[in-house]
Amino acid sequence: MSLPPRFTPEFHEDLSALLAWRRDVRRFRRGPVAEDVVAQLLATAQLAPSVGNSQPWRFVRVRSPGLREALIRHVDGEAARAGEAMPDPERRAAYGALKLHGLDHAPEVIAVFCDDATDIGGGLGAATMPQTREWSVVMAIHTLWLAARANGLGLGWVSIADPDTVTALSDVPQGWRFIALLCLGEPEEPHIVPELERLGWQARLDGGANVSER
Repeated sequence: MSLPPRFTPEFHEDLSALLAWRRDVRRFRRGPVAEDVVAQLLATAQLAPSVGNSQPWRFVRVRSPGLREALIRHVDGEAARAGEAMPDPERRAAYGALKLHGLDHAPEVIAVFCDDATDIGGGLGAATMPQTREWSVVMAIHTLWLAARANGLGLGWVSIADPDTVTALSDVPQGWRFIALLCLGEPEEPHIVPELERLGWQARLDGGANVSER
């Protein structure tokens, strides 16, 4: 039996700083990320917990320029439609000023899927709540996010995408369900304050606002 490490107060401070500096990045420098760094980050992401130890995450690195261009066109179209649907003119104008993705210049683009058809884990923990596999994939994404920040890199989650369209464009096996489209690279300008907060779109809530007792 191996003994767990003892985490020092200095480590606790570093961990809090890492969590505070984990930002959703939209603006990246164009320099490539070293291949060994990408491989290590993806390996670290897979240390995340998963229901029944099913490890249902499937990472697809977008290397084809054609696929990247198709994803950009799709996301830009969805973003435009979302903006046009906003009834409030001021909100619509503010939305138009936001940079919603870095697909055009991020060094790495990664599509993440959940393998709903996996038999790994024997279905443990997912009989009554099958969505726990999806949540497991999100845990892996968050682990990747923190590992990237710890290595001086940023991650951006592109949320304006139609799952069926991205799945079809990616040509993945049947049974894989789209979860996220991620941009990875060195941030153009690292900020501890979220961009949406800096631009006046939405401030962070007080830490106790989402906590209640019953």
